[in-house]
Amino acid sequence: MHTRALVLFSGGQDSATCLAWALDRYAHVETIGFDYGQRHHVELQCRTTFLQRLKSEFSPWAAKLGHDHVLDLGLLGQISDTALTADKAIAYEKGGLPNTFVPGRNLLFFTFAAAVAYRRELPVLVGGMCETDYSGYPDCRDDTLKALQIALGLGLDSRVVIETPLMWIDKAGTWRMAQRLGGEPLVELIKEETHSCYVGNHTQWHEWGYGCGECPACKLRSRGWEQFSAEP
Repeated sequence: MHTRALVLFSGGQDSATCLAWALDRYAHVETIGFDYGQRHHVELQCRTTFLQRLKSEFSPWAAKLGHDHVLDLGLLGQISDTALTADKAIAYEKGGLPNTFVPGRNLLFFTFAAAVAYRRELPVLVGGMCETDYSGYPDCRDDTLKALQIALGLGLDSRVVIETPLMWIDKAGTWRMAQRLGGEPLVELIKEETHSCYVGNHTQWHEWGYGCGECPACKLRSRGWEQFSAEP
């Protein structure tokens, strides 16, 4: 049974919930984030604050939480022409994908994470990808990540396990998972200290957290919160 994991932690709601899931499940958990020239660069500041508060406010998890890694993947921003890496209006392309889709992003994230995990002896990679309630990104699909898991294991000649706890639940279910794992304190921490807004608005407060309220990420988070908070 695996006891060590590396969580792809962006500073957003989904990856924060996955971090709590991993801490509840594994004896040792490390985190990794990526600076790729994202428009919502504020998420990198949020992830630092979130980790600090998680350690100070959730003592049983603090003992399990290990090193935080941040990698500079600026090249990804340089080769992308998207609304997530440039100051341009968010729109939908002809194929139906929003122009916030950064081609190859999750493939690269997991590949670099696997390289770090190999060195750190962390056989499990945990990501917040979801195919149930998402923006349609093909690199979030379960089939994509299963194929990637096989490729990484073969390429490293070492067993690699990719866990995606949110794959088949919606955003309301994500809020529900956070509540189950850490109660109201964790729900409040995620509301206050995570960032999902694609345009990087971390000044406008809503009952579900900070954001512009209009981009696809904000709408998903808002709708999920409304459904979750309406439950008895």
